[in-house]
Amino acid sequence: MPDLPTPKDAAEAALFSECWDAVLSYADLCTAGATAATQLASEAFALGIREVRATETGPVARSTGRRSPRLPMIPLLLTAVRSTAADWEEGGQGDDLDPDLRLWLNSEKATRYTGPPLQRPLALRALRDLQDADATLLWLAEVEALPYSVVARRLGLDPALVGEELTEVRRLFRDRCHRAHLDMPLDANCRSYARLLDAVTRSPGADIPADLSRHLATCVDCAEAAACLRSHGGGLPTALAGGVIGWGGLAYLERRRRAAEVRLGAGRPDPAESEHGEPRSGADRARTVRNGLLVAAVLVSLLALAVSLMPFGGANGDITAGDTPSDSSPVAAPRPSPPPVTSSPSGSSRSPSPTTTVSGTRTGDDKKPGPEPQGTSSSAAGGGGATVKEEATCTVGYDLVNEWPDGFQATVSVTTTKALTNWSVGWSFEDGQQVGQMWDASVAQTGSRVTATAADYNKAVPAHGTLSFGFLASWKTKNSPPHDFTLNGRPCEKTG
Repeated sequence: MPDLPTPKDAAEAALFSECWDAVLSYADLCTAGATAATQLASEAFALGIREVRATETGPVARSTGRRSPRLPMIPLLLTAVRSTAADWEEGGQGDDLDPDLRLWLNSEKATRYTGPPLQRPLALRALRDLQDADATLLWLAEVEALPYSVVARRLGLDPALVGEELTEVRRLFRDRCHRAHLDMPLDANCRSYARLLDAVTRSPGADIPADLSRHLATCVDCAEAAACLRSHGGGLPTALAGGVIGWGGLAYLERRRRAAEVRLGAGRPDPAESEHGEPRSGADRARTVRNGLLVAAVLVSLLALAVSLMPFGGANGDITAGDTPSDSSPVAAPRPSPPPVTSSPSGSSRSPSPTTTVSGTRTGDDKKPGPEPQGTSSSAAGGGGATVKEEATCTVGYDLVNEWPDGFQATVSVTTTKALTNWSVGWSFEDGQQVGQMWDASVAQTGSRVTATAADYNKAVPAHGTLSFGFLASWKTKNSPPHDFTLNGRPCEKTG
């Protein structure tokens, strides 16, 4: 297995880590096991990075100061996975590949991606023909399903203008696809429909004539052109993934969208409606559910506050069965707060009872003192407040994605049982590891203690939702997994 390329600087190291996740995801689709997936991803990653560096330092780049036309980083590395898989098939390593991929590699469909340039898929040709920044914006927003704020940060754009930039890039991509379609060696029948196909796909409400519909049902090239030219209706990500990646493009697209939802909680913050007034799906539904949960939590809190302000007991001030004492009830002097009814210390002998007990005697109750508190930790010596050990309300997963002699990449995923409006995740390292780069969160480290704080776009997490982020770090003699994970200061249970 070849070693992964060494990043030139910290910025390139962060870029490599982001791309590696995408490459490994597609390699996993292409292979029959985790070991083969890692090997395929490593070989393809090394091949792709060599190609990127070659175009940046080649004769064209040296003479004009501009790079040679090529795909953006992530799709270029994904096509390197496909090329490496083809080399495996030819070299006798096909047993490690997915059986369906092997059939595809030995069919005419695969030859389109390596055959004459004018016969290659339109999306592949059009994306390669765009400027690097435009092509990267289109791929990150449409295929990787990243929020506009994340795309803006990675490309150095104004977050408020990303939507307008993306609309313009979609138009440019459509124009490149139209020109590439006309440049193809079309037969007379296909060329007669080219102008009509261009006109129909420009308008979202245009009806497709019956004869054109029949033609699209029988002509693969024109049907592919229709998918690329129709930038509205949500079909652009599918056209890009299928046209650029080839086999497994739709499965990869679904994986990346699920990964974005897990990593960012509510999905990307797109506008509530599309440019044609149609509600968006997926991310908006997730955001609507999240907002509904937050509203419900606020209403429940207000109801609990109202109940706590109600007077308790009968005419003589006794607390009767079923009443819940509250710090808000009128008293003449301060008293220790009772522990929550729903929490009990570990190993406590408290038995369930409908009557809640209160430490001490209620002021103003002349007839009888309150019952003695139950449990060994319901009151503190000297009249201090009660100390109750709370159960963990979160679970954390730590995944070591990649490791090299002096550094490593890892991801952290935290599932919370409670809805969050902001979050901060902390942990401790044992072996002096130092975090250098982090994405989807901001990082602070003091000694061995690391704290990751939510970004602006992923602060809200619904109940039973998962927040995720990744980082690059350095290590020296040993790289033990971190411990003592906390979420907003409360301990988390580690899984795996």
